[in-house]
Amino acid sequence: MRIVILVFVTFFFGQLKAQPAIKIFENYLSAHGPQIVSDYVTLLSIPNVANDLVNINRNADYLVNQLNQRGVETQLLTIDGVPPIVYGYLPGKNAKRTIALYVHYDGQPVDKTRWAHDPWDPKLYDKAMVDGGQPIPFPVSGTLIDPENRIYARSTGDDKAPIISILAALDAIKEQGLTLTSNFVFFFEGQEEAGSPQLRTYLEKYSTLLDQVDLWMFCDGPVHQSRRPQLVFGVRGVTGFEVTVYGSNRSLHSGHYGNWAPVPGQMISTLIASMKDANGNVIIKGFYDDVAPLSTYEIEAMANIPQIDVELRRELGLNDTEGTESLYERLLYPSLTIKGLSSGNVGAQAANVIPDIATAAIGVRLVKGNDPEKMVDLVERHIESQGYHIVRNDPDQATRLAYPKIAKITREEGYPAARTSMTNPFAQQVVARVKDVAGQDLILLPTLGGSLPLYLFTDVLKKPAIVVPIANHDNNQHTANENIRIENLWYGVKLMGAIMTMNP
Repeated sequence: MRIVILVFVTFFFGQLKAQPAIKIFENYLSAHGPQIVSDYVTLLSIPNVANDLVNINRNADYLVNQLNQRGVETQLLTIDGVPPIVYGYLPGKNAKRTIALYVHYDGQPVDKTRWAHDPWDPKLYDKAMVDGGQPIPFPVSGTLIDPENRIYARSTGDDKAPIISILAALDAIKEQGLTLTSNFVFFFEGQEEAGSPQLRTYLEKYSTLLDQVDLWMFCDGPVHQSRRPQLVFGVRGVTGFEVTVYGSNRSLHSGHYGNWAPVPGQMISTLIASMKDANGNVIIKGFYDDVAPLSTYEIEAMANIPQIDVELRRELGLNDTEGTESLYERLLYPSLTIKGLSSGNVGAQAANVIPDIATAAIGVRLVKGNDPEKMVDLVERHIESQGYHIVRNDPDQATRLAYPKIAKITREEGYPAARTSMTNPFAQQVVARVKDVAGQDLILLPTLGGSLPLYLFTDVLKKPAIVVPIANHDNNQHTANENIRIENLWYGVKLMGAIMTMNP
């Protein structure tokens, strides 16, 4: 019996040394929370819109300096005239596994008139603004921070939170004398919110730096709407187009020509309405044909996702939603959404005219199995079936006279969806370790509703990739008064610390 106990104790403490308890990181947060917040405020104060290269480079230089201070071998990956990628490498002791942590440090453009304060002048609130939150001073050393406090600034939730989480986790590991159990690649992109137009070029140009990666972890997006942590194994792809329909070759007086001349606004409304049924299902022929089915494991994971539709409808002020399925069931299918409509003016600028054109911007979210070009081809064939002649440029007079209905289609550049198998062995190692932070509350989601260029990693680099969200679901990403809940920031630090020290 004594030998058995000795073996058990040796095994237990050996495991603890290789995979330290999450309490270590919780204690670090209690001791250093105000300093982490202060460091985060410094990072958030640097404007970070992708086309503002001066400030984007300030962000990149700051991140290089921060990683260097923590012993990371760092370099800027550059292409002339575009935001750089901050690349770092930190080896683990005798590590046999390499994990890449992807984060983007750029943020969405801002309309300052819609913000409660300057978006790059971070403010701390005692709770969410929508719940009556009020500004409070930032904490000083030695004080406890209410986990319901929120920091308001651009990129708090999307996507600088993972960066400060990574830096704080590295500090905690060093202070506690812990050991990295994997090699880590840090890959911080500076133009994700601009569509990542040069990302493929970067991956191809610097491929030798990335060949050793076993698993990509995308630190982006929100946790589940129930506030439960989640790991996501895929994202939807995206494409889109603008369609313009034409009436007369000039706007007409609605009194003199109404009931006779075609009305582009009504034409485009009818055309768009023909694309979906009353329940919101797309009725374009072939639109759902290429959807890749879920695996048995993924179907089981879907069954464990909490039902939050009733709460979400209440939160969003919606009496009804499209379809009869739940939100997450709907995300498993491609969608077609009107992003904007334009024809003439409204309000005080409205005139008694029949506008000469009407334009709709339409977005298409893609799931695994959909090809971006083919999906727009299907839409174009549908438009033709409604009696339209498709052109790529504004029609000349001869074209106008030759066809009763004309539609100009301007395509956007899109990319496909991506999905990694939940049974991938490296992904399974991460799942097991994240459960040390999240417990059995952890949600495993086959795909996220949003889009990321994940396919470049899964389909081009041929590497598995999963999404590791940190931000609160109500973080107002992409819009005014973006924020991060302190509890979610603390979760990020514990999460990164756990991943960096998980069993070899």
